[in-house]
Amino acid sequence: MAKGLFDCTGKVTVVTGGNGGIGFGFAMGVAKMGGDVAIWARNAEKSAKAKAELEAAGAGKVIAYQVDVSQEANIVEGYKQVMADFGRVDCVFANSGASPRYNSVFEMPTEHWHEFQNTALHGAFFTLREGARLMKERVEAGDESGGSLVACGSLSLFQGLPGKMEYASSKAAIAAAVRCLAIELAPLGIRANVVAPGLIMTPMMGDGARADAVAAHFAPTIPMKRTGYPADFEGIGAYLCSDASSFMTGETVTIDGGYMVRP
Repeated sequence: MAKGLFDCTGKVTVVTGGNGGIGFGFAMGVAKMGGDVAIWARNAEKSAKAKAELEAAGAGKVIAYQVDVSQEANIVEGYKQVMADFGRVDCVFANSGASPRYNSVFEMPTEHWHEFQNTALHGAFFTLREGARLMKERVEAGDESGGSLVACGSLSLFQGLPGKMEYASSKAAIAAAVRCLAIELAPLGIRANVVAPGLIMTPMMGDGARADAVAAHFAPTIPMKRTGYPADFEGIGAYLCSDASSFMTGETVTIDGGYMVRP
């Protein structure tokens, strides 16, 4: 079946945290456009379920890997496995993160700050850098198809989050790194962009009655009068991983139901 403008056939996308939430939504968009997907996550059971759903949606090939991105060596090894199985990397979505656990700068232990950044900042950066390295090698070998690097940002790029400074700082830092990557890699046809979600109903928000309560509380504050869902990231995933976005780089795209442009 023709995939149209956002065709991802033959393209390999690595998605960290791709077995659930926003990462899964992004991967689903690629899968529906016929792309290949490499899921990096720690929960093998969740990854197996996600793999089956992506395959059923139309993905060309899906392989799930157990990769803990808090360690640079794990990321390097993960890419070695992807290259052995797929032979190339075309798109990377650095989506793995961590949940802030404290409500005040004075409550947060120093150890938590460092532990948090190992995944949310360092893990994202090394995931993007090592993916870019493989794209660069491919381009320099004569393949002119370039590549696409995508980081998961947050509305905390634009607003302060009291007590959540470890989270907001990691997002701001990776967004700055993406802008630098965009300029450095543009001559190679490799793009780098940030997707900044608003309030998205992922497992981090809880489930059942708690999730319903969160949605009911925040929906009235969003111009579209609803919260977001992982499926809202299918379109941006397909777009950023396809050639349709070949002239877009260095941008931050908010997907927030209009929250940031409220009067």
